[in-house]
Amino acid sequence: MGVSRRGVLAAGLAALALPGCGSEAVTEAPDRKVEVFSWWAGPGEKEGLEALVADFARHNAGIGFDNAAVAGGAGTIARSVLTTRLQNDDPPDSYQIHAGRELADDIRRGYVEDLRELYTEQSWLDKLPDGLVQAITVDGAIYCVPVNIHRSNLLWYNPKILAGLDLTPPSTWADFLTQADTIARRGLTPLSIGPAWTQKHLLENVLLGQLGAQTYAELWTGGADWEGPAVLAALRMFTEVLARTDAATPAGDWQPALDKVVDGGAAYNCMGDWADAYLRTRGLVFTEGYGVVASPGTDRVYNFLSDSFTLPKGAPHPGAARKWLVECGSVSGQDAFNPRKGSVPARTDTDRSKYTGYLAAAVAEWADEGTRVVGSLTHGVVADAAWSTAIDAALAAFVQDKDAARFARAVVAGRR
Repeated sequence: MGVSRRGVLAAGLAALALPGCGSEAVTEAPDRKVEVFSWWAGPGEKEGLEALVADFARHNAGIGFDNAAVAGGAGTIARSVLTTRLQNDDPPDSYQIHAGRELADDIRRGYVEDLRELYTEQSWLDKLPDGLVQAITVDGAIYCVPVNIHRSNLLWYNPKILAGLDLTPPSTWADFLTQADTIARRGLTPLSIGPAWTQKHLLENVLLGQLGAQTYAELWTGGADWEGPAVLAALRMFTEVLARTDAATPAGDWQPALDKVVDGGAAYNCMGDWADAYLRTRGLVFTEGYGVVASPGTDRVYNFLSDSFTLPKGAPHPGAARKWLVECGSVSGQDAFNPRKGSVPARTDTDRSKYTGYLAAAVAEWADEGTRVVGSLTHGVVADAAWSTAIDAALAAFVQDKDAARFARAVVAGRR
């Protein structure tokens, strides 16, 4: 059964309700620089950040931007570096975080400021979808500013390769397995893959495609039985899909894995819509040099994540940090950033004419109340850091031993 866009945003992240940390007013200061920590350092990511920084500079002359980006792993490497800094009372002025359960530990530990005053001042509560506001509200407080909405469940392909194989994108993962045999006989990799986090990304979307939006969402809230037959069958499907990848020699990150598709060595790649921005940096044209569909079994489902920024307690330049957050939440900032990043704006009042190609369809689908929405595991929406780390360890074993029952037990145990 489908899940409404607003309903899942509220329910999927409502688990963020935690004991409140004390809120402190954000104070202005004559700061002349701002250090912003992110993981936007690679092609298709840094261009979006550069556009956002340029717009920030236009509105904040005299404030220098200190780019503290750490590359790799969809934020996993950056998060490790950031954790050390926060634990050592050495916070940046603002840091990137995925909206959702990923922020839970930082809220518990008192690392971030309550931004309600800024939301009121900027009238943001009227410009964001109600469900998103509810999702990022924790015991009445708000700790981050969302700059975009991304979609995880997409399957990218090279139209010329599929035409040469007389194939169309698969509508189910079972269809993909059938196609994989044909693709492999032609000397191509059916599905390219990268490091561990991209395998986790694939896992969540195989589960989503096999179980449907409702059951997938219940995996993270306790309503679905990880050790039941439906989930175990979906996990076994994942092992079958993974066997048709180049996991034995994975790419170093998501961009080189995607390169194998556009360069003709692989047929498909399962990756989020940030891939659109990267492919455009390679000079490719949507529908000609590359194509995309919802990952198998997930048509009209939006497996979402949202990049956002915080104000850490003890930020060295809180006044400049506050201005950075205003930029991230502004129409001009989001319209500068998102078309280049390959994402859609979190705000509902931006200029849709700026979103073309793949993004035109994405904006429309995100705004459609009939779209079913679930939250990404890999990108911080549905599991806190401890549970996500436990899943990572279990998945590393699972891709080797293919023991679905053992993996399911480990996932259940990791949540406790």
